[in-house]
Amino acid sequence: MSTTPPGAGDRLVRFGAIVFFVGALATLVTMAPLFLGTRPLPSIAWSLCMLMGVGFLIAAAGVVRSARAGSRER
Repeated sequence: MSTTPPGAGDRLVRFGAIVFFVGALATLVTMAPLFLGTRPLPSIAWSLCMLMGVGFLIAAAGVVRSARAGSRER
């Protein structure tokens, strides 16, 4: 097992993944009433779906940060 310290953008990638999956869950919950024929959820639930994009951007920023830190070491 490796005990290397976490890289520069590892926390951003992890946080971005968590935010992405919360947004994905919100998307599933928001879309379910459309398929089940029940009343649609309020607009705040639809806005929570945007967390998927936000999480993706946070994770991408972490990847870029890790790449920049790796290129500085070389």
